Amino acid sequence: MCVRGAREHNLKNVDVDIPRDALVVFSGVSGSGKSSLAFATIYAEAQRRYFESVAPYARRLIDQVGVPAVDAIDGLPPAVALQQQRGTPSVRSSVGSATSLSSLLRMLYSRAGHYPAHQPMLYAEDFSPNTPQGACPTCHGLGRVHEVTEQSMVPDDTLTIRERAVAAWPPAWHGQNLRDILVTLGIDVDTPWRKLPKKTRHWILFTDEQPTVPVYAGFSPAETREALRSRQDPSYQGTFMGARKYVLHTFATTQSALMKRRVSRYMVASDCPACKGKRLKPEALSVTFAGRDIGELSRLPLRDLAEVLRPASAGHADAAEPTNSITRSQSRRHAATRVAEGRSEHRAAPDVRRTSHLSEEKLIAAQRMAHDMLERISTLQGLGLGYLSLDRSTPTLSSGELQRLRLATQIRSNLFGVIYVLDEPSAGLHPADGEALLSALRGLKDAGNTLFVVEHDVDLMRQADWLVDVGPDAGERGGEVLYSGPPAGLAGVAASRTAEFLFPSERTTPAPWRPAKGWLKLEGVCRNNLHGVDVDFPLGCLTAVAGISGSGKSSLVSQALVDLVSQALGHERPAVETDEGIDDDLASNEATRGRISEGMDRIGRLVQVDQKPIGRTPRSNLATYTGLFDHVRKLFAATPAARARRFDAGRFSFNVAKGRCDTCEGEGFVSVELLFMPSVYAPCPTCHGARYNPATLKVCWQDRNIADVLRMTVDEAHGFFSQEPSLVRPLALLSQIGLGYLRLGQPATELSGGEAQRIKLATELQRAQRGRTLYVLDEPTTGLHPSDVVKLLAQLNHLVDAGNTVVVVEHEMRVVAACDWVIDVGPGAGDEGGRVVASGTPDEVSRNDASPTARYLRSALS
Repeated sequence: MCVRGAREHNLKNVDVDIPRDALVVFSGVSGSGKSSLAFATIYAEAQRRYFESVAPYARRLIDQVGVPAVDAIDGLPPAVALQQQRGTPSVRSSVGSATSLSSLLRMLYSRAGHYPAHQPMLYAEDFSPNTPQGACPTCHGLGRVHEVTEQSMVPDDTLTIRERAVAAWPPAWHGQNLRDILVTLGIDVDTPWRKLPKKTRHWILFTDEQPTVPVYAGFSPAETREALRSRQDPSYQGTFMGARKYVLHTFATTQSALMKRRVSRYMVASDCPACKGKRLKPEALSVTFAGRDIGELSRLPLRDLAEVLRPASAGHADAAEPTNSITRSQSRRHAATRVAEGRSEHRAAPDVRRTSHLSEEKLIAAQRMAHDMLERISTLQGLGLGYLSLDRSTPTLSSGELQRLRLATQIRSNLFGVIYVLDEPSAGLHPADGEALLSALRGLKDAGNTLFVVEHDVDLMRQADWLVDVGPDAGERGGEVLYSGPPAGLAGVAASRTAEFLFPSERTTPAPWRPAKGWLKLEGVCRNNLHGVDVDFPLGCLTAVAGISGSGKSSLVSQALVDLVSQALGHERPAVETDEGIDDDLASNEATRGRISEGMDRIGRLVQVDQKPIGRTPRSNLATYTGLFDHVRKLFAATPAARARRFDAGRFSFNVAKGRCDTCEGEGFVSVELLFMPSVYAPCPTCHGARYNPATLKVCWQDRNIADVLRMTVDEAHGFFSQEPSLVRPLALLSQIGLGYLRLGQPATELSGGEAQRIKLATELQRAQRGRTLYVLDEPTTGLHPSDVVKLLAQLNHLVDAGNTVVVVEHEMRVVAACDWVIDVGPGAGDEGGRVVASGTPDEVSRNDASPTARYLRSALS
């Protein structure tokens, strides 16, 4: 395949030839242009050509990609992208729906299940919790119900209403307003809650009434009664809302992750009493296969589900227990219905006479479907996903797990002559799982396909057939193909940042391991697959928590550790809003059980640095998130030109009407709808992408206007603002952590998870270090080139040297080897994991035969 004149993003008129039917790895530092070449150019052009073959009417219904900036690509076959993005989030989306295994399982129960006597046959949609026909009528197919009780809303009934006995009410003024309204209504707010009449308590908490009454702010109850008698003018008219109504309304409507998490604490979630959490109507749950209803089978790990299906796949008549069957004449009569099984409409099936033996028809149906499911499950197991269950919600999966699910689907598709473009498939994988991934990729290649893999893992690079190295650096200093050929040839490319790690010239000796300054001891931790775990984290050290994918690392660190420390500090758990928002079924609110027995006296603050986006819209960017832009706007507002025009700092914000361009409202671009063709985003015809109106752009600081500053990279801005201490330090930190290539105005929507995490870390590093802080990071090296990993490690060590404690969940063995302490969780995934199998210095863990990480750690230390 020949690419000529690629100019997408930072690519500099790139020409490159890449072989077909090969495993090709695109390498280079973060931001060098790898993804611009593989995804934004090659894959985008393949998609564009495909869409051109689609009828114009159908084309307008498809979310189309744009036209890449490239002169020509010859020899380009169809392409399939397997990216780490999650797509449309839904708590109803599951492993089963993502792999189509749930559809087969529903068909299996419909056609070969054991029905109770006299029950009509059910169709596949009757076994789906996502259809009106199948969903449990009590929980509507969610499996959970949420109650708001007096105990949950009033945790301490010895308090008075004035003392905020109704904890579920909002804090600050809004809560005070509700209490003042109760005073007007004549309710005693100074009597302990438990002594109030039951009828009064019930009305305050559960009423749907919303009376509007006069409020006399700051008045005592006696003064309020006198004001009402004398008909004084009130401070305002206040509307009352019961505590339960407030909680449910806020949870359903708020856009704030913090508020949603706050009110969710007053909702008691439990399994639906009707379906016991299985999400289906009683008729569907009464049908069994191999002695289990479909809800029970869906909860089994895939490896256990395979064992249940194996006898049926082999054609054993007793595999599914005695089942009822329809007669052959009725079978022929309903043949058309079976062919049209996929239709969503529900038709009541006749109550047919059934026999107690397994019919030949059902035996064949069970064998065929069980065999197909086993093949699919085998592929998933080969990718290290055997610990997942069909009902596992996809929002709870890591991006690496999701990508492997999609990869399994492609392996089963048996396509030939296709280019698969993968985005860091090794992300979130333990080296042991990486071996299974490589085997799967080789299988796709051997089937006659080409694989383009954007990757930072040096082990995967060594296994590649062809390497395309992009660089030499990031942003404007990248965008060139430094090398294209077999991996061994990269050793002679001096400009490559990848070569020094792919072919290290000498062994790097790790710094001496720091001794612990105390221990943070957790006892009896229970969360997900952790059951009564005891674990000790050294204080004043850099600790890595390792283990194979799904072993329980994140459950231990990002959930249990964070929960228990937050609770001990008297804080709410940090509100972490996922890419999908807060899970509406409150699955993320599972309580952590356990306690901290020692070490909290040495921790005064908790900081969780995750990979979630720093903003959801293009209006959020690096400069606004880090606070840099506040200082920049103040500099511009202090210029003589701005003072003469009476421009304040708000004038230089593209989110404020007085300063921004009216045409694009500060976006910098406009969308041109072309109906049958992809929408085109063009620079705003008024401001030409500057985002500001002409009057604002006339104000300059050091001969640059505010739009010029937003176009600068971090490194350029560091030199430009070299005399401004308030800007030099944060810009230097961003550069030191490997983000010097990012533009200050780069939209948050264009940033990867790794970039977002490093921006958060750099923002935290700006703060004055007082020590006694616990930093928790979940896979901070995801998406990082080895050279950027070195920079990240330097910053983490600075935090520890300042008297803090850093705990990272990590798969990168070079990082694990560079830590002071290692905690290995395992030994397996899912219910086979959840235990601390090894703990000690990297050297000690590397010599522990019980550790699945040991042999990979030995390699990193050697």
